[in-house]
Amino acid sequence: MVNGTNLWRIGFLLAATAIGASNASSAEKIEPHAKHEEPATKESVKELQDDFLKLKFGMFIHYNMATYKNTQWVAGYHSPADFNPGGKVDTDAWADAAVSAGMTYGVLTVKHVAGFCLWDSQYTTYDVMHPDCPYKEDLVAQFIKSFKSRGLKVGLYYCWRHPGFGDPEKHKVLPPECDPATHTLEEQNEFQKAQIAELLATYPEVFYIWNDALDDKVMPADEILTHIRGIRPDILASANWWSWAKKGTPYVDIAVKELRHFPEDNKAPGETCWKLEQKWFWQEGFRAGGAHGAMGHMVKAHNRNSNFLLNVGPDRNGKLVESSIGTLAEIGKLQVPKATSGPPK
Repeated sequence: MVNGTNLWRIGFLLAATAIGASNASSAEKIEPHAKHEEPATKESVKELQDDFLKLKFGMFIHYNMATYKNTQWVAGYHSPADFNPGGKVDTDAWADAAVSAGMTYGVLTVKHVAGFCLWDSQYTTYDVMHPDCPYKEDLVAQFIKSFKSRGLKVGLYYCWRHPGFGDPEKHKVLPPECDPATHTLEEQNEFQKAQIAELLATYPEVFYIWNDALDDKVMPADEILTHIRGIRPDILASANWWSWAKKGTPYVDIAVKELRHFPEDNKAPGETCWKLEQKWFWQEGFRAGGAHGAMGHMVKAHNRNSNFLLNVGPDRNGKLVESSIGTLAEIGKLQVPKATSGPPK
């Protein structure tokens, strides 16, 4: 692991392609995927956006430290020992459930408000490979392998530390090496850029980065797009505005609506995010909503130039609740690809 506290001293050194590291082994780990690419053009981005909208239906997976804390937004830092599914998480079962519903891609919360990382990050020890964490497996790699083996595309959710989170002693969002209580917004952004670069370099199968709480209060859209495209021109990025009034407003490649629909005349490539269960992260008493209700929202999303990203929250053993597995299968039987035939507004 690179000491994240010294990140800005050594620099993340991404001159469009390479990530700096404090030792040769870290540099070698990333360099194979961080190679020079042709710059993206407006035409190539438009093609990526068009291809994205053809995917129609994806699985959002909220699974991270919050799963073990009976909350949606974790406050403070918690012991990595708390992330304990009691055995290997069956990500194959997640992928099978997605296939049964007719989904074409999945998006996993690799870092949420807790700041805990589901991959072995070189910028922090606050991850699944921490000595105190009983899991000791790269859950991101697991997720990717399971979904890709079933012909599904994969995206990664990453939460940014927005000023709107307020008190830095409460919702940390970033790992301890870049504790917002002791680091400036500029330092936080450099750390987050480095982790985004690391994810793109480590997992070349990823086609999409879902950026939560990323908007113009964090950095200009051009800055993050230049950063991402300098590493992987073939990557799409979405951004979920902090302000509810601005959600759905185009910012980067894909506009995002959360539990609301785009207007009828929406032309921006979009993604409408919905919960199958009561919350984003699993909590006791979780149960799934009905297939017909989810289908209704999906039809409406499709008719408003938007994909439909339906969330499930695995439990503390990393398993989907039985009612959700059943509802997803029922959605599949309702022939998801034909969901666009109706014109509800």
